[in-house]
Amino acid sequence: MKYDFDVVVDRSKNCAAKYDERKKKFGTDDVIPLWIADMDFKTAQPIIDALGKRAQEGIWGYTSRPDSYFEAIRGWQKRRNGWDIDQSLMSFSLGVVQTISAMVKLFTPEGGSVLIQTPVYSEFYDMTEAWNRRVLENQFIEKDGKWEMDWADFEAKLEEADLFLLCNPHNPLGIVWTPEELRRMVELCMKHHVVLFSDEIHSALIFHGKKHTPTATVSPEAAQYVVTGISGTKTFNLAGLQASTAVFPNAHMKQVFDHYWQCMDIHRNNAFSLTAMQAAFNEGEEWLEQLLAYLSDNFDFVVNYCREHIPQIKTYAPDATYLMWLDCRELGLDNEALRRFMIEKAKLGLNEGYTFGRSLSGYMRLNAACPRSVLEQAMKQLEAAVKSL
Repeated sequence: MKYDFDVVVDRSKNCAAKYDERKKKFGTDDVIPLWIADMDFKTAQPIIDALGKRAQEGIWGYTSRPDSYFEAIRGWQKRRNGWDIDQSLMSFSLGVVQTISAMVKLFTPEGGSVLIQTPVYSEFYDMTEAWNRRVLENQFIEKDGKWEMDWADFEAKLEEADLFLLCNPHNPLGIVWTPEELRRMVELCMKHHVVLFSDEIHSALIFHGKKHTPTATVSPEAAQYVVTGISGTKTFNLAGLQASTAVFPNAHMKQVFDHYWQCMDIHRNNAFSLTAMQAAFNEGEEWLEQLLAYLSDNFDFVVNYCREHIPQIKTYAPDATYLMWLDCRELGLDNEALRRFMIEKAKLGLNEGYTFGRSLSGYMRLNAACPRSVLEQAMKQLEAAVKSL
């Protein structure tokens, strides 16, 4: 089936947080929303068909989870990433963020420390601080628009850490880690006895011939050490259905995790997430391959537009995710002025860069997962706003 990602879908009556929460986030509805990380595209037709059939059944009681659910996820990981997961070590979770929260709560001591690599998805800060743990930052080093790890600082921080939250691939920088880099991270975490959690929610959104490597596959030792969070919600635009999988290296950690959620009676899929995830992982690849090509062209459009019309703003095509990192430092605005500029002058709803790295100034994150015409309008507005400075 041929999918048309140029179609603009009206989400104003879709109960879409990206649209409905603009006033709360930006103080106005009059911005193009390019912030929350979901896509403005309809999902794959097999998923729509499966959900339609499930809706027509008319009974959505308590939902059991057949073996075929985790088998679909295992099959996807085996086909796409060469990862043969032990199904007995897979657990249901409402989402990868909820898994991160549980990891912080369950596998760090009171007053413990969690290492993150910044700039990074802001929930890494939030879930750590929600449980009164201390955030340790291993800050990436930026050189000529490229971001690299500071390995010496990474190991120094591990000496203080109880848990390391890895973003693989990385949001918002779009880094696809190499097996060698991942193996080195695992070895250092093992050396310093630091629990390693790998957030791999963007692992199917990979570009430019790169290949995702699940952290748990880089060595036999990694398979016995790494906890992984995976989901189809980003890949197939299903975040509102809330379902993910945690993969554990041993039965004890899985038991601790499962018991935590069972104490709140949270252990079932809802009727629709169960159906959607199986359809996605079994029948969604045709849609995904067309999506990836479209997103790659979106990246190129934004990069070329900035280079030709807004040279004060630097960006690049990410190797992963559908999120673009904008370097706006040449505008000469502090963080609050830049935030107001984007809202009031450019009329764009973006994520502030300092929420991903609290010491940063002059960056924004743009969600490029929308029809090209929307990006074209957004870039025209941004160009006009910059020229007005």
